[in-house]
Amino acid sequence: MALSEGTIDPGAKPARAAASDRRGGVRYRRAALMGVPAFLAASTLVVLTAQGALAAQFAISGMPFVVSADSLEGTGFGQFGALDNMAEGSPNAGDTGGQVLVIVTAIREAKLTNLCQSVELGGTYLHITAGNKGTPVKASGLTTDSTDITGKLADFDNIEIGGDASTFEKPPVKGPLGSFGQQADTVRLNDLRQTNYATTAVRFTLPDLHMNFSSEGC
Repeated sequence: MALSEGTIDPGAKPARAAASDRRGGVRYRRAALMGVPAFLAASTLVVLTAQGALAAQFAISGMPFVVSADSLEGTGFGQFGALDNMAEGSPNAGDTGGQVLVIVTAIREAKLTNLCQSVELGGTYLHITAGNKGTPVKASGLTTDSTDITGKLADFDNIEIGGDASTFEKPPVKGPLGSFGQQADTVRLNDLRQTNYATTAVRFTLPDLHMNFSSEGC
């Protein structure tokens, strides 16, 4: 017997269930497809970080430290500005809001002679020296976040100034999109001195390492 539009057919229930299953299946497939870009993006970030295309981020202590060296020689140089962030509620935040504007210096391969690093700890200094007996300190994928950099001589090969740091290919890390930067094939600095808030490296080799507490910094 033919059913009118308002007639309820008991046999229709399985059909509705089937339709619900189809809709559920569509939702599951849609959710899976939506998850693919996120997975690919996450995988890309992991690969880029491993390749040095992105700098790994961490909360800085907010305590500056000094780094000095008689000389630095590097290949694959780049510089750009960035903001470093302290952990929430850090006692070192002061009136900065927990942020420090820094100069990021990135060098693919670096050698430093007579390296010194010191940080003041309540009237005394944690003092580190290395590379002062004929064998230089070596670093791969080196980045330093500095507020002050000085040197008696800075020499660059094939330097490019004013480029978008997100497009850099010479240094081991790229800067934020739209950020002003410079890059060069090589860099040489004499009597280097930096005030830093962070240093990272893929590999850091320090021959003749000596660490102690001292009444004086670098």
